[in-house]
Amino acid sequence: QVQLVESGGGLVQPGGSLRLSCAASGSIFGIYIMGWYRRAPGKERELVASITSGGSTNYADSVKGRFTISRDNVKTVALQMNSLKPEDTAVYYCSAGPVVLGRSWGQGTQVTVSS
Repeated sequence: QVQLVESGGGLVQPGGSLRLSCAASGSIFGIYIMGWYRRAPGKERELVASITSGGSTNYADSVKGRFTISRDNVKTVALQMNSLKPEDTAVYYCSAGPVVLGRSWGQGTQVTVSS
C-alpha cells in the first residue's frame, strides 16, 4: 500500500507560479506512474499531468507549455505551475499506480489563482 502526501498549494495572483510536491511512502517500489489530477468547483476531475518511472510525460492541453511535471526519485513527484490562470483554481490531487494512475491518492491541496 502506498500513501501520498501533497504540499505546496496556496493563493497566487494570475501570472504567478506555484510548485506542488507529492511524497510517497509505503510500498513505493511498486510505483510505475505518478501524476496530478485536479477538480474545480462544479467540474469533473481531470488529469493534469503524469510521468512514468522511465520519464515519459503526458499533459492536459490546457496546461501544456505552462506546467512541468518532474520525478526526483521513485517516491517524489513535483508539478511546477507557471503563468497561472484563474481557471487553474482547483483542488489538486496526487495519484500513483503500478500500471496506471488511480491506485493511490493523496488528500488534495487547494490552488487558488485570484487577484
